[in-house]
Amino acid sequence: MQQKTYTGQPVITLNNGVDIPALGFGVWQMEDLKECEDAVVKAIETGYRMIDTAAIYQNETAVGNAIKNSGVDREELFITSKLWVQDTAYEKAKGAFQRTLDRLQLDYLDMYLIHWPYSDFTGAWKAMEELYQEGKIKAIGVCNFPEDKMEELKANATILPVINQIELHPIFQQKELQKYNRENNIVTQPWSPLGNGNAGLLYNADLKAIGEKYGKTVAQVILRWHLQEGFCAIPKSVTPSRIEENFNVFDFELTEDEMNVVRSLDTGKRLFFDPKDPAWEEKMLNAVADI
Repeated sequence: MQQKTYTGQPVITLNNGVDIPALGFGVWQMEDLKECEDAVVKAIETGYRMIDTAAIYQNETAVGNAIKNSGVDREELFITSKLWVQDTAYEKAKGAFQRTLDRLQLDYLDMYLIHWPYSDFTGAWKAMEELYQEGKIKAIGVCNFPEDKMEELKANATILPVINQIELHPIFQQKELQKYNRENNIVTQPWSPLGNGNAGLLYNADLKAIGEKYGKTVAQVILRWHLQEGFCAIPKSVTPSRIEENFNVFDFELTEDEMNVVRSLDTGKRLFFDPKDPAWEEKMLNAVADI
């Protein structure tokens, strides 16, 4: 397999030997398809090479159009999508994957993830292992899997997940799950790495002081913290200046004391959805979409 290169940005080598850019671009909550397409084109122009979408976002077609219109060769990009709960089973996963490819107008994915640890995720994983072995996916992983679900998956898998994409930001750091991922050679990929615009975080005085030292914003300090922790973050924005700002984080380095300032902000409280919450699981299992 020919290894991709991503000029001018750090990469993380996954447990199957594939390199992934350490900073990517997410499109969650981008419901306006024109706005989504424009944002992805802008991100690629800025230098992002990893784009993260999902079937349930219902914007894969917009992402595919942006890839096609970006002027950047497909082989220079790392494209991720995700399997939704209604299709988390062996046969359904095969069909859902093909529909994702069709919407993205691609003939392979760089990474495909199980979106939530519900339904028949071990059956879906078997389907994904086969797609991986056929060369249709370069890497396979999961999202929102706590330790017990990871253990259940491992017990039924022949290929280890490369990534666990989870809610992680300075005020909810999931340190035990981070540790589990590291011990199992699984990369931690934070979604909502900036805390979804949490005012208390983005206006934090200590982070602002660190940023002023380097001529950076609080958001840039937080993203730099993610990079130095070894995470693979996927910030999102539809604002061109923010898209550029979030990418401009490779030219400074936080000290260990500054890293500890960010680590100290952990409250242990989620801003979003708990995969262990039975009510959330029931909601997700009933969230059938036209995908």
